[in-house]
Amino acid sequence: MRPRSSKATASNIHAKSRASAPGKIILFGEHFVVYGVEAILCAIDRRATVTAEQTDDNMISIESDIGRMSSEPGRHISDVTPELRPFYHMADVRGGGGGGGMRITIESEIPVGVGLGSSSACCVAGAAAVLGLSGSAGREDILRLAVEAERTIFENTSGADCAVCTYGGIGRYDKTSGLARLDSDTGIDLVIADSQTMHSTDAVVERVRGFRENNMGDFARMCGEESGIIDAVLGMLKVGDACGLGKMAARNQKLLQRIGVSNDTLDKMVRIGQDSSFGAKITGAGDGGCVIAITDEQGREEVMERFRRDGYECFAARIDCTGLSYGG
Repeated sequence: MRPRSSKATASNIHAKSRASAPGKIILFGEHFVVYGVEAILCAIDRRATVTAEQTDDNMISIESDIGRMSSEPGRHISDVTPELRPFYHMADVRGGGGGGGMRITIESEIPVGVGLGSSSACCVAGAAAVLGLSGSAGREDILRLAVEAERTIFENTSGADCAVCTYGGIGRYDKTSGLARLDSDTGIDLVIADSQTMHSTDAVVERVRGFRENNMGDFARMCGEESGIIDAVLGMLKVGDACGLGKMAARNQKLLQRIGVSNDTLDKMVRIGQDSSFGAKITGAGDGGCVIAITDEQGREEVMERFRRDGYECFAARIDCTGLSYGG
């Protein structure tokens, strides 16, 4: 999200705070995590940056390339454009740490709506920037506000995406224990390719639920297989075994195809990734969004060339181990 020009001047801005947070991908475990299997998430080195400025005009102003607004505090959240609700909510409940108004400017290099954590990264950076107007805030407080804000648009969010955007690195997540950061700074190289196909996460999740209800035994066996993949991956991440991770990605992809979250476009993209890298799979809900290919520094240019040759937008990514950062 690119910032629009701001008309604020030094005379009407009292305090300013700026923070950034990384996007994320699901490496392994999407969909099966809903039914008790662990998932593995990681932050990636594309970031969203939010600037919060306290003003004296008693207005909440939000500026980004997905929308802009200027309104008095106190509006019902349902009256706010969905994409801007998290930021209006943060500004409204926090009040800039000293009354008056607030201007929030959102910038991002994370593609929107393709499962790369754009909204979570923006919420984390926004929470840090808004709380920063009142002084320093701990990551737990920032995460709490970020999840609260994200629930204004995604009511059932688990908070896992916001957590990995806050703390960075790689994390294992389950519904009972939440997210636990792994002690792994492995230098995995990724290529992320965008199908440019729109999808509804809710619709895909419902489709998987229907598959499970009609195939209880088969689905239980697949959950067991996914658990085995996760166990193997945890060991591979500790030693940076990119080749092994690629093989696990291919196995995971077959399970995702069996539960019906792939399609012809994604299958084609996965084949391109698997032919040119250690392995590839869908990341996120599926039925659109992105495919990730696991590679290394020497091979990533060839992988990107293969995707681009077939007309797919893609970029190289590495794991972001910093998470939330102030300034910039």
